[in-house]
Amino acid sequence: MMIRVRDKNRGFTLIELLVVILILSLLVAIVAPRILGRTDEARRTSTEVQIKQLEGALNLFRLDNGFYPTTEQGLGALVTRPAISPVPQKWREGGYIPKVPLDPWGNPYVYLSPGTHGDFDLVSYGADGEPGGEGKDEDIQSRNLQ
Repeated sequence: MMIRVRDKNRGFTLIELLVVILILSLLVAIVAPRILGRTDEARRTSTEVQIKQLEGALNLFRLDNGFYPTTEQGLGALVTRPAISPVPQKWREGGYIPKVPLDPWGNPYVYLSPGTHGDFDLVSYGADGEPGGEGKDEDIQSRNLQ
């Protein structure tokens, strides 16, 4: 009976390496589009979450002070006490949020109070940073969120 001992110095053949590279390439070709296509969806979801958080902070501001910050005071009124009229008398020490976030595309949120559709409008203009648009450039508005 002959026992075959494997040579420890034996490596992979070129064919074996090419087969592994081919398999990995196929996997990347199948999986990558699915992962990369989710980036815009993730940004939209993140924007919706941020808008909901800002709405919550705006509602707390209103509960404390009886009014929403004006357009001129902006979202900064949630971070530091506004100095322009109307000055809130019961502004919460420490603010309502630590800082005003940018949307996931790096653009500031648009805040209008009073809004065109209620007490206030809070909008992200999407990827292009311009009003209107479709797909990833579509505006995300607080009034359209559930």
